[in-house]
Amino acid sequence: MKRLFSGVKPTGDLHLGNYLGAIRQWINLQDDYEPIFCIVDYHSITSQYNPKKLPDFVFKCACNYLAAGLDPEKSLITVQSKIPEHTELTWILNCITPVSWLERVPTFKEKAAKQSGNVNMGLLDYPALMTADIILYKAEAVPVGEDQLPHIELAREIVRKFNGVFGQLFPEPKGIIGKVGRIKGLDGADKMGKSLNNCIFLYETKDQIWTKLSKAVTDPARIRKSDPGDPEVCNIYALHKLLSDTETQYEVANGCRTASIGCVDCKRRLNDSLDSEIAPIREKYLELLTKKEYVGSILSEGSRKAAEIAAGTMDQVRDLIGFSYEFLE
Repeated sequence: MKRLFSGVKPTGDLHLGNYLGAIRQWINLQDDYEPIFCIVDYHSITSQYNPKKLPDFVFKCACNYLAAGLDPEKSLITVQSKIPEHTELTWILNCITPVSWLERVPTFKEKAAKQSGNVNMGLLDYPALMTADIILYKAEAVPVGEDQLPHIELAREIVRKFNGVFGQLFPEPKGIIGKVGRIKGLDGADKMGKSLNNCIFLYETKDQIWTKLSKAVTDPARIRKSDPGDPEVCNIYALHKLLSDTETQYEVANGCRTASIGCVDCKRRLNDSLDSEIAPIREKYLELLTKKEYVGSILSEGSRKAAEIAAGTMDQVRDLIGFSYEFLE
């Protein structure tokens, strides 16, 4: 089977946007590919972070992966920094990647604007490290959101450059775009995210979620319950389409258009659908939090197996770039 690679930064607990936009898709791909799912801790330090909290974030990220349904019997679950070949290959790619290619990436401009006081080299070089993450395992498939497509296209350019200079080695990776698009936050405006305080965490209880949902933005034109609304512009209905069954979706959409149900009723039904989806994840997550040794063993074994693949790739890379010094062996 073709190899697949993807990863998430350990910057805090995973939320509903991470699950719907990425992890649920990963679970469905486990049987069709040879998957490697990585906790990309090097990527997380391109912005300000707390070193004392990072180990806990990595552990909780792994717990969320497993609770959501990633199967260590089918997938390798790894930690990026435990495999030094990630950074070794990044340096080699740096030496063939024009700075202008990195500067044109839209996400660099966006992140640089958000952290203007900390526009570091790692932030600029983020796509080169991402390319190394993927091609280190000769992955051909990369599930990503639409905002990451420029990174995949840049990765393909870097691969073509490497293969052209040193000889054919790496396949050009292709992005897999899921059917789920951009997941908006509860503010109805921005992408769901931890830093914007507009998300639902996977560990939250039904009551905690309701506290957030009750304040969430709906159709801005619908002020009173008696006003008919447009479900297609309502952020809550967008979540219904991802979480509720067909009958509930129809009842909510029709009730909104005819003003037979109000926004509060719509939100309560979403809360029921949400709880049905994430309650098993929450229960499993809380259980895994008490099994640090077990979770650690999965990460260690996954990283060990991935490191074997990475070492083989780097042996080939060193041969091609002229780093095979037989007189030193």
